[in-house]
Amino acid sequence: MPIIVNVDVMLAKRKMQSKELAEILGITPANLSILKTGKAKGIRFETLEAICKALDCQPGDVLEYISE
Repeated sequence: MPIIVNVDVMLAKRKMQSKELAEILGITPANLSILKTGKAKGIRFETLEAICKALDCQPGDVLEYISE
């Protein structure tokens, strides 16, 4: 898949655990895991905005496009 989700990278940079981010976002750790592993079919802008706010980053820090 050419879209790479870098939530793990941003979590490490911010020294935050997945469980903590899931609580801030109001989603289950399982749903966050689906997003982090790239198995999600899509992401709502509302969720992306909440991730960026919680991790103090830009959408480009979380999502990356790599051509195949």
